[in-house]
Amino acid sequence: MNDTVETQEGPRAGAAVLGGLFPYIQVDGAAKAAEFYTRAFGAKEAERLPLDEQGRTMHLHLYVNGSSLMLCDFYPEHGFPAVTPQGYTLQLILKDADIDAWWKRAVEAGAEVVMPLDVMFWGDRYGQLRDPFGVIWAMDAPAETR
Repeated sequence: MNDTVETQEGPRAGAAVLGGLFPYIQVDGAAKAAEFYTRAFGAKEAERLPLDEQGRTMHLHLYVNGSSLMLCDFYPEHGFPAVTPQGYTLQLILKDADIDAWWKRAVEAGAEVVMPLDVMFWGDRYGQLRDPFGVIWAMDAPAETR
C-alpha cells in the first residue's frame, strides 16, 4: 500500500478510508474473520498489519459494499480483553443490489439467520445474520428490487 491519502492532518501512507463513519471492531481471530467477510460479503482487503507470534493482528482494513470496515484481534495484555460482540449491528444498505443474492452468499458462507428477510413496516426488505465471530449483520434493500 504505497498510496498517499490526504487527510485533515495531512498526507499519510495507507489505504483510503471509504465513508464518513466506519466501524472498527474487535473479534477473536481477525484474519479468519476477514477471510469469512470476503466469502460472505464480498469484502476486499485494503490493508493489514502483520500477524504476531500468536496469530493476531492489530489492524486489518477491508472494503465492504463501498465502505471501510476495520478490525483487529483482542489484546488482553494491553487492556483489550476478549468480549462477546454486543450492542451494535453492522448494516449493509443494498439500494441497487440483489439482497437475495447477498443473503444467500452470507448464509452459504456460514452466517446464522437471526431474523429472516421480510418486508418491514417501513417498506424495505430487512433481515439479520450472526457471523461465526458473534457479530450481527443486517441487510436492508428497497422491497421493489426483489
